[in-house]
Amino acid sequence: MNTRYILQRLLTTIFVVFGITFVVFMIIQLVPGDPARVVLGVAASKENVAALRERLGLNRPVWVQYGTWLGGLVQGDMGDSLITGQSVTEQILQRLPATLTLAGAGLLIGLLVALPAGIISALKPHSPIDIAASLFSQVGVSVPDFWLGILLVLFFSLTLGWLPSQGYTRLSESFVDWLLHLILPALTVGIISASIQTRFIRSAMLEVLHEDYIRTARAKGLTEAIVINQHALRNAMVNIVTIIGLQLTALLSAVVVVEVVFSWPGLGRLTLDAVLDRDYPLLQGTVFTIATLLALVNLGTDLVYSFIDPRIEYA
Repeated sequence: MNTRYILQRLLTTIFVVFGITFVVFMIIQLVPGDPARVVLGVAASKENVAALRERLGLNRPVWVQYGTWLGGLVQGDMGDSLITGQSVTEQILQRLPATLTLAGAGLLIGLLVALPAGIISALKPHSPIDIAASLFSQVGVSVPDFWLGILLVLFFSLTLGWLPSQGYTRLSESFVDWLLHLILPALTVGIISASIQTRFIRSAMLEVLHEDYIRTARAKGLTEAIVINQHALRNAMVNIVTIIGLQLTALLSAVVVVEVVFSWPGLGRLTLDAVLDRDYPLLQGTVFTIATLLALVNLGTDLVYSFIDPRIEYA
């Protein structure tokens, strides 16, 4: 493990997160509308609106507002919701486990399907398995996630009555209910993820299987299992980890649609509610949290490289 590289990446991530705070705050400032007017309604008097703007600090210069928000953010305080008055940090911490659970379950389902499908397709190109995997990949990429979610609800919930169509149960309350409510949204996310990963894993394996060292390993009389597991798959893992990292970032930022379809109380749903209610502090907090999670996933992906292949050198 390159310690210097780790420190460089950690420092870079800190600067990235700082940049995220600036971009998020300034973009929210560009959103049309007055937060004070949103809270009080269109019938409120100018005096009441002005008083609320002063209480919320909206009458101060933008750079002062940013400094105040950043100072609170460093202490874990993202402000209070304009609509509910509840702490933004508390709301995010309440919703974050649901989003991480859904994204993690979807990624796990995608890997369980894509890894064997992609590897077998690469080992047996143009076979019926390869053709089936390619068709699955094409269909999965083309199908919108909300439409797939609706189909799953129609079949498994409304037709068969096996699974609940909406809602969420905490793991601490009931494992069975938690699992039953998780299956359909996780399948929706996982199927889309698997279709994308299958294509890339197949390409990564095909690229490795045509290398000279694979031919040499086979010429030495090594069994096919050893060639695949110890040579081909190990060297393809760098590309596969990249795919997994990209997929996880995509899932964290794209589960909002799935959360709406299944009434899943995650960050995506919370962000949508903040947009519809024009709850600017809540919107700032959710967007910052999601963007920070993406930055941390990218950091983790880079660090995993050195565990997979110590020969990798970073400039």
